[in-house]
Amino acid sequence: MKIHQHVALWIGTLGLCVSALAQNYPSKPVKIVVGYAAGGAVDVVARTIGQSLQSSLGQAFVVENKPGAGTNIAVKSVITAEPDGYTLLMAANALAANMALYQPQPFDAEKDLVAVSMIGRVPVVIAANANAPYANVKQLIDAAKGKPNTIAYGSPGNGSTPHMAIELLARAAGIDLQHIPYRGGSPAITDTIGGQVPLVAVNALEVLPHVRSGKLKVLGVLSTNRSANFPDVPTVAESGFPGFEASVWYGLVAPAATPKPIVAKLHAEVQKALQTKEVRERMNAVGGEVMPGSAEMFTQLIRSERVRYDKLVREANIKPD
Repeated sequence: MKIHQHVALWIGTLGLCVSALAQNYPSKPVKIVVGYAAGGAVDVVARTIGQSLQSSLGQAFVVENKPGAGTNIAVKSVITAEPDGYTLLMAANALAANMALYQPQPFDAEKDLVAVSMIGRVPVVIAANANAPYANVKQLIDAAKGKPNTIAYGSPGNGSTPHMAIELLARAAGIDLQHIPYRGGSPAITDTIGGQVPLVAVNALEVLPHVRSGKLKVLGVLSTNRSANFPDVPTVAESGFPGFEASVWYGLVAPAATPKPIVAKLHAEVQKALQTKEVRERMNAVGGEVMPGSAEMFTQLIRSERVRYDKLVREANIKPD
């Protein structure tokens, strides 16, 4: 038998093995790594998708929380994991931001990981103490123009998505706000309710109970569309900044060398999950919306966000905690 026939045979066999691999996948529990503590929005999203995949694929999808180093510990653990489809990461904005924030660059998400599927978005909101003198974003911007760098806002930390979102807004509006970083959204909210700081920037999920109880008011939503939880609150885009958008996004990624048929199978199952009533309701409950779409769309999002954060980090001189 000639060599090229051998090679063709070998390639054909390999192809069969790989597709058989995808057919039999998963044959054991799959781990979804989350770079945040249990109970937060990313954790809730991971568990929601995990439950749906568990029922459609017949294997356990187990969430493993690995907080620390601004999610870098979790990301690196997935990059170095066996690329067999049994270790996935529920990624959020930090995946794109950390490549700009940390020096030396901790990883290259575009080379070290492969996008499986976009899951959804949750808007970042800017909320104020119930007694604050502003009722909306426009009034806040007018006040900030009169008193540069005196109006303070709390965020979940330096380089967090809400911090970056407000910096993007400040640049768009030509204002300077004073940033007070906290260790997480909860203490920042507590101090805003207590009046120690007038404003807080967090994801919509975290302020919801406090808005309902009348302790906080939402001045603006930073996503493209209004939030279902705060239908009366205008977006920043509606408040004089057309095209402005800053949301927390979530999506599944896997180690770069994960076999394509397994990535394709996972992508298809996630897309199915995003159509179900249960997943849509759970996402709505955390203040978010599902974002179906191709893996290429998610790859493009990671790339464009990386570029946007890179510029912002340099211009605003943002340093991680």
